[in-house]
Amino acid sequence: MNKLSAFIASTFIFISVLFVTYWLHVTYFSVNVVFYAAIFDGVLATGISFLILYFGRVFQSITGFEKLLIVLIWTLGGYAFAISVPTVIDRSLSFYILEKIDQRGGGIREDAMEQVFVEEYMKEHQLVAIRLTEQLESGTIKIENGCVILTPQGERIVKISKWFRANLLPKQRLLLGVYSDALTDPFRDSVISVTYICSKNAN
Repeated sequence: MNKLSAFIASTFIFISVLFVTYWLHVTYFSVNVVFYAAIFDGVLATGISFLILYFGRVFQSITGFEKLLIVLIWTLGGYAFAISVPTVIDRSLSFYILEKIDQRGGGIREDAMEQVFVEEYMKEHQLVAIRLTEQLESGTIKIENGCVILTPQGERIVKISKWFRANLLPKQRLLLGVYSDALTDPFRDSVISVTYICSKNAN
């Protein structure tokens, strides 16, 4: 088998192992966070495929260095799959909008979309529970005595995200026919008087 055929065959094996691994994981095992689970599946599939590539006689035409490059490609492919397929479908508001329109017979009034998000999206996708679980698993928050608190890691990430939002997000972004910089500072018009604040040092 020449090198090109060996590369195509080995990559087909990787893709097959990745999909089987992912399917088995989400079907028969507990999943804490979809993205992390998919990343794990990508790493596992890469490892299994590497063993096949390394020990398979039909892949002897590929040198050791080329095998290393192939494994790197597979690793990137596994990451791309994790973030672009299950994670996007699980998290995406865009997919939800399309699915909701389809569920409601193919059309929803534009002036009712905010109502759909507030009254249906949050509940149907258990958005609060999912996002809190993700942040707990990531170590960016902790929950103590009913108070959701940023960890030092969470505080660092907030500083990075706020800087990126203010400096590297589009200053003229199209929002329903109007170009605006509103999302570079979404809290610009936030309500100051709120009743849900709890103390970081609450006992």
